[in-house]
Amino acid sequence: MKFAGFQLIATALHLALVGLAVAQTESAIDPLPSWNEGPAKAAILAFVARVTSEGSADFVPREERIATFDNDGTLWVEQPIYTQVVFAFDRVKTLAPKHPEWKTTQPFKAVLEGDREALKTEGKHAVEKIMAETHAGMTSEDFAKLADDWITTAKHPRFKRLYTECVYQPQLELLSYLRSSGFKTFIVSGGGIEFMRPWTNRVYGIAPPDVVGSSVVTEFQMQDGKPVLMRLPKLNFVDDKAGKPVGIGQHIGQRPILAFGNSTGDREMLQYTCGGDGARLGLLVLHDDAEREYAYGPADGLPASKVGTFPQTLMDEAKQDGWIVVGMKDDWKQIFPWSR
Repeated sequence: MKFAGFQLIATALHLALVGLAVAQTESAIDPLPSWNEGPAKAAILAFVARVTSEGSADFVPREERIATFDNDGTLWVEQPIYTQVVFAFDRVKTLAPKHPEWKTTQPFKAVLEGDREALKTEGKHAVEKIMAETHAGMTSEDFAKLADDWITTAKHPRFKRLYTECVYQPQLELLSYLRSSGFKTFIVSGGGIEFMRPWTNRVYGIAPPDVVGSSVVTEFQMQDGKPVLMRLPKLNFVDDKAGKPVGIGQHIGQRPILAFGNSTGDREMLQYTCGGDGARLGLLVLHDDAEREYAYGPADGLPASKVGTFPQTLMDEAKQDGWIVVGMKDDWKQIFPWSR
């Protein structure tokens, strides 16, 4: 009887181990475990299989497998306000003691007083003015250090996590999957190129040369006998909307075969990507999960937002042109690396 009992225990243990092995194997096979099964995930997997399978009519050589991703709202959270704008506002507060005139001068007065309505009244020119004052007058190396120091401590107001922890787990998996499939991944963002470059490698695995973004004018100077690049308070290039394909052409030099965005600022990047010959894939994140992240649009009746605008016209264009709309609520099992 004891022997029979041992046999039963051994059999149960064997079955448990087999079940664990099967589960681990299934997990290893699925490169996108945080994506729900559905049309979006299926389209991504099918596309990668088509362009990476030798003998396929849609096969693309490794050197031509270029994938571009917007950053704000596509790779990490962008609500309630763009992260770099928060950085700029914090810089105003830090620099305020050296600028007593800011206490009575807009838009700096509004930032110091936390007056959001006044900032809205000032409009986008207010942000441009704040950026010019807080992002210039220093070397590129000094600015990179400021950005890197800030991003390692700054936390999102709602999630109380570092901004670099408020990245989307499904997108981290997709970036890794694409790179393992011979793709080269790039960020193409309206954000500042020198704001992003100090930390994108450790957060996304995307090295500084593979980041395309907006920039200010820089000038070569000699300071105390040392050659430096000085940042000037003048806009050089805006990598947004029609600027994105231009930035891709100037920095990457190849038309992508996959592009992922989330707003009207990414429309031209998707048009440019999907307008080429051969297999192409355009994707858009739709923020429709107010419980786990945010819901804004106004696509499909969601509330309108000036941050990451996704109007119904963009939804209509996506359907017409075959772009995949990835809804956070239905397509992602998990939003952030730390959430479930």
